[in-house]
Amino acid sequence: FLYHQEPNLVLAGLVIGLDYANPYINPYQEFQRWKTHPEIKKHFEGGTCISYGARVLNEGGLHSLPKLTFPGGALLGCSAGFLNSVKIKGSHTALKSGMVAAEAVFDALTEEGVEPVAETFEVNPEEEIKEVTAFEDGMKDSWVHDELYEVRNCHEAFKWGLLPGLAYTGIAAHVSKGREPWTLSHSGRGADSTEESKNHQPISYPSPDGVLTFDLLTNLQRSGTYHDDDQPAHLRIKPDLMKVPESISMQIYAAPEQRFCPAGVYEYVDDDAGGDKKLVINAQNCVHCKCCSIKMPSEYIDWTVPEGGGGPSYQVM
Repeated sequence: FLYHQEPNLVLAGLVIGLDYANPYINPYQEFQRWKTHPEIKKHFEGGTCISYGARVLNEGGLHSLPKLTFPGGALLGCSAGFLNSVKIKGSHTALKSGMVAAEAVFDALTEEGVEPVAETFEVNPEEEIKEVTAFEDGMKDSWVHDELYEVRNCHEAFKWGLLPGLAYTGIAAHVSKGREPWTLSHSGRGADSTEESKNHQPISYPSPDGVLTFDLLTNLQRSGTYHDDDQPAHLRIKPDLMKVPESISMQIYAAPEQRFCPAGVYEYVDDDAGGDKKLVINAQNCVHCKCCSIKMPSEYIDWTVPEGGGGPSYQVM
């Protein structure tokens, strides 16, 4: 995608589905290479790169929506997964979910005549913690559900290949409008879609020129990422999967986490003791994209919330 924004900004990005098979694909390098296309490159001429970031788009759509409410809270916007992946757009559905949630919460709090905390400045410990299930009902009755229902099968159609997926998406989005009498269900995890490295060839990407394309660590500085040096690492290997990095990820899949991570968090270095490779987790680099929670072989990483609100500091993204 490429958007122009006043007064003189260009916002560009590349979206890659995490169900890709080739473990040698490097999404960051694919983005850098994409920028060199003549029709894309011309938009950056004379400009300066001022920001960089990355995140996972939860684009499963209607099939992947979780239960939206729990006692005392709710999932709204992209945290719930209201993104329309065909449009690569979710701000409109996120805003609508906020409106529906506000109405549902207001009704729930006023129907019993409870005094607002904004007036009493105190939380009544005897007040029941409510689960506002009307929010989920309201979303099902809104145009957001109708919009996502129309394209519910588009993402999964790409399991047949690029051209069949494009053809199905075009028909579903512009002709049938979701009225097809079937549903294509999701199958398998993103981690399980990665094929063994022996079935693929390494990909050689061009070197960065420092003007249009950049090395990863240079761009990482533009994300404003910061974590306290003495805080516990928030990225941890699950205890029952401690052997996966060296024995499975490296040996079978050629360590794809070195390539799919957009922040250089995971790297394999020489083990001085045995001469083999060992995994080093640079958690301080993490931009909280959550890619490793999805694409990591055997899903061996336990992603926990960092302390102190650390992470990227995006300004114009």
